[in-house]
Amino acid sequence: MPLIESAPALPMVRAVGVHKRYRREEVLKGIDLEVASGEVLCLIGPSGSGKSTFLRCINHLEKIDAGRVYVDGELVGYREGGDCLFEMHPREVCRQRADIGMVFQRFNLFPHLTALENVIEAPLRVRREPRPQAIQRARALLERVGLREKADAYPSRLSGGQQQRVAIARALAMRPKLMLFDEPTSALDPELVGEVLNVMRGLADDGMTMIVVTHEMAFARDAGDTVAFMDGGVIVESGAPGEILANPRHERTRAFLSRVIGARP
Repeated sequence: MPLIESAPALPMVRAVGVHKRYRREEVLKGIDLEVASGEVLCLIGPSGSGKSTFLRCINHLEKIDAGRVYVDGELVGYREGGDCLFEMHPREVCRQRADIGMVFQRFNLFPHLTALENVIEAPLRVRREPRPQAIQRARALLERVGLREKADAYPSRLSGGQQQRVAIARALAMRPKLMLFDEPTSALDPELVGEVLNVMRGLADDGMTMIVVTHEMAFARDAGDTVAFMDGGVIVESGAPGEILANPRHERTRAFLSRVIGARP
């Protein structure tokens, strides 16, 4: 037994008492959550439950009204001064966001750039990578998501599933320590969903830390380490996928699952 025990690893994401309000509506009502490095957390719940808002708070696309969000031990968006929080300069926030990849419902590709150009844009402008290095990595990432032959295609010539896979490659090009997915298959035709989920499963198998807002219960069951059910701005319950999806404790979770997958645990 070692004389000095090593300190426990910090969680990749730690949310403490996170509140968010839009005018009179309180959207998040005190979220406490931890995600370990290499863990895949799937957030499920009805529309309007606060899932996407919480995801956007993690990289400070939405400013929180109370609480703290830490990524890899670093407070996101703010500096602490005594008991007060002071918002960071936008340049510092952009530095933090560079380490957090995010994939949205809509693909948000630049329509005037090819798939390859979309992937290299941020590494060139934000990371200041040499162009040959950025291009080499972008081609490798496009191959990883199954789109090597589409490098020179413009978004208008790609299917929805292909555009979303380019968006994933674009996020990975920044070498993020954390990936956030906000219902990445909700805008796709059903026959295109599988190709995107397969890429995400590959990332999970490679140990990427991921938080995924999804209605794809099969993905949550197969790829998730933890499933958290949100409703009304709170996390109602969380646990292993088999526990939450097959044997939920709360009636609100059971009612949701019965509507989504016809489950009657």
